[in-house]
Amino acid sequence: MTAARTGGQLIVDALQAQGVEHVFCVPGESYLAVLDALHDAAINVTVCRQEGGATMMADATARLSGRPGIVMVTRGPGATNASPGIHIAEHDSVPLILFVGQIEQGMRERGAFQEMDYRAFFGSTAKWVTEIDNAARIPEIISRAFHVAMQGRPGPVVIGLPEDVLLEMASVPVVPRVEPVETWPGLTQMAELQKLLWAAKKPVAILGGSGWNEKAIASMVRFAERFQLPVATSFRRAMLFPNAHPLYAGEIGIGPNPKLKERIATSDLVLLIGGRMAEMPSQSYTLFDIPQPQMGFVHVHADAQELGRVYHPTLGIHASPKAFAASLETVQPPNQISWEADARSAHDDYLGWTNQAPVHGSKLDMATVMMELRGKLPKDAIVTNGAGNYAIWVGRFLHYHQHGAQLAPTSGSMGYGVPAAVGAKRAQPHRMVVAFAGDGCFMMNGQEFATAVQYDLPVIVVVVDNGMYGTIRMHQEREYPNRVSATALKNPDFAAYARAFGGHGERVESTEEFGPAFERALASGKPAIIHCLTNPEVLTPGATITSLRAAAAKA
Repeated sequence: MTAARTGGQLIVDALQAQGVEHVFCVPGESYLAVLDALHDAAINVTVCRQEGGATMMADATARLSGRPGIVMVTRGPGATNASPGIHIAEHDSVPLILFVGQIEQGMRERGAFQEMDYRAFFGSTAKWVTEIDNAARIPEIISRAFHVAMQGRPGPVVIGLPEDVLLEMASVPVVPRVEPVETWPGLTQMAELQKLLWAAKKPVAILGGSGWNEKAIASMVRFAERFQLPVATSFRRAMLFPNAHPLYAGEIGIGPNPKLKERIATSDLVLLIGGRMAEMPSQSYTLFDIPQPQMGFVHVHADAQELGRVYHPTLGIHASPKAFAASLETVQPPNQISWEADARSAHDDYLGWTNQAPVHGSKLDMATVMMELRGKLPKDAIVTNGAGNYAIWVGRFLHYHQHGAQLAPTSGSMGYGVPAAVGAKRAQPHRMVVAFAGDGCFMMNGQEFATAVQYDLPVIVVVVDNGMYGTIRMHQEREYPNRVSATALKNPDFAAYARAFGGHGERVESTEEFGPAFERALASGKPAIIHCLTNPEVLTPGATITSLRAAAAKA
C-alpha cells in the first residue's frame, strides 16, 4: 500500500521520478507545501530574484538537456512576472513546466488575493494550461505535462496549484520516467527525398528549431559530407552545425551575409529541417514565395500542423530532428555530385563574412573583440545573449562548435542572457559560460547577477554599453532621422555594480583592454562583469547613425 502524502510531496516525488535535478523559483506563500517537500528532496533549488529570470534559467537548462526546465512561482504577480519566459519557450519551442501557486478552490471567482485565471492568461502561449483539483491526480497530470512539453513541437506547460490541494492527502504511486515519443519518417518519404536530391543542381539545407542533440548533429554532418551539401543554420541556431566545418554556410537571420541570402534564394532545392523559417530567418517572409516556394522545398518538422502552415512543401516529412537525422543513412548520394565546388565556396563566403567587418574607427571595436574571443573560448563554452543590436556582433563573429554552445531567444526577448547564463552554469558547472548583454538588455534582468554570486557561479557577463536602446534608435534613425525620442539611457558603472554584489568588475574602453580584462575576470573565479563602453555612433557592423541619416536624406 502506498503511503499517504500531501499534494506538495506528491509533486516533488513526481519530479524526482522524472529525473529532475534543478528547480528554479521565487518563493511564495501560495505553494509553501511544495517548498517544504523540496527541503528533503534530492533536487537542487535555485532561489532567484525575479520570476522572469527564474523562468529563463529553467529555459536554459531545457535547451541543454532536451527535457523540461522546471520553474515555480507564486500566484498573481509571480505568474505575470514569469510570462516573458513562457513566451520565449513557446516561440523557441523549448520544453518547460511552470508551476504556479493558486488560491484555495473554495475562494474562486470572488476576486481573492492575487486571484488569476491562468487558462485565460497563458492560453495563447502555452501548449497546455491546467489546474490540479485533486491531489490523487498529481502523478497523472505531471506525467502528461512532460509528454506535452517534449512531444511534437516542444513548448511550455503551465500548472496551477490551488493551496488546499497541496495540503490534501492521497495514496497514489508515482509514474515512471517519461520519454518523448519520436515521430519517424516513412521509407517512401526518404526515397522521395533521395529522388529530389538526385535531380537537384544547387541544393542547400537549413537547420533550425529544437529537439536536436549531439548524435543528431553528428548524423547531419555525415549526411552533408556524403552529399557535399552546404548547410546553413536558422536564426540563433548556429550551434546546430559545427561552424568550422568546410560545408557550413552560415546563419540566415537578421542582417545575414548577402551571399548566403542569395544562395538560398537561387537554390533549386531547400531542405528545411526542424525549423519554421518565421519572420526573422525568412527576411520578413520574402526569401521564399508564399504559399508555394519558388524552388523545390522539403520541410521536416516534428509538428504536423507546421507542415503547410506557411509554406506548401514539395515534400513534407513529419518527423523529429533526431529521428529524421537517424534515418538519413538510408538516403544515398548520386554517383556524381555536380554541386561540390559550389558547396565549398559557401564556406569560403561564410569565412569572408565572419572574418572581416567594416572599420568605423571606434576605440573599442566589438568585431575585433569577438574574433579575439574565439581563441579564448573552449569549444564546449556556452554563450548566451538576449536581444539588441549588440547581439549582431555575437552572432556574426563568434564561432560555435557543438550543441548547446549558443543559448539565445529567437523571440527577440531582452533580458535573457544573464539568467540563461546562470541557469546554464548551474546545470553544467564544468563548462565556461559567457553572457552578452546590451546596457538596456542587462538592466531588465541584471538582478540575477546576485543569484550567480549566491551560488558561486563564475559566469562572465559582457555588457556592451552604448547609452541607448540601440535597435530602436536604428529604426528611429531610418524612419524618423534626427528626431531622437525615448531611446537614450543613462547607465551606472556596471563594473562597480558587479563588485557591489561580491563579484569581479572590469571597465573596458578600448579594443586592446578587452583581452587582459577577460583574462582577469576568468582568473578571479567569481561571477564577473566586463563593462564595455562602445561608440553610440556605430549601430551595427555595417551601419552608423551618420550613414542612416545620409541614406534618409537621399530618399
